[in-house]
Amino acid sequence: MKLKVYTADGISSSEKDFSSFPIFEGNKGRPALRQVLIAYQANSRQGNASTKRRDEVRGTGKKFLKQKGSGGSRHKDRRSPTFVKGGIVFGPLPRDYSQKINKKVRDVALGRALFERAQKGEIEVIENWTVESAKTRLMASLISKIASNERSLLIVDDVFSDNVKLAARNIQKLFMNEATDLNALDIVSYSKIIMSEKSLNTILARISGE
Repeated sequence: MKLKVYTADGISSSEKDFSSFPIFEGNKGRPALRQVLIAYQANSRQGNASTKRRDEVRGTGKKFLKQKGSGGSRHKDRRSPTFVKGGIVFGPLPRDYSQKINKKVRDVALGRALFERAQKGEIEVIENWTVESAKTRLMASLISKIASNERSLLIVDDVFSDNVKLAARNIQKLFMNEATDLNALDIVSYSKIIMSEKSLNTILARISGE
């Protein structure tokens, strides 16, 4: 697949063919992508919601009213779910929401996510991330030459230099991630992605199993 590669200063660009870029026909890989996205979001859930059942709340076990003659409903004790501070029926209890996804499925999902975003022109490539000093205005100026007015922007590199980290951290709606930590959920979560050429090659090698 051919992608536009910008120079390190963001001024000029040229098309480059990435032969190992994943290509999918039709809906191939979409079920894997859906499964992986659900798993990543499920794995981020704490699962610590907890309620008390009728036998766990404090309160007397004495019958609230006599069975007959009150003219009202029949009740048992104050721990009944019909009373305030009574037990909860079928309420949530702590549980583990995590799902296990094997490496092959994760790689297919990552490849499909990359393919779809690249098809829509939402992935840009830069030769490398570099700024002369840790100045926010320098990083903002560089990014504006490649992508502007984006709702959210993800930049990716193999390893970010200290200057780039410091220069980028104060830019609103800008997020950073390194190639080894990138996953399918990251790829679909941002309106634009700018990758360094080295980080893209690292990701493609990971997908192909090298």
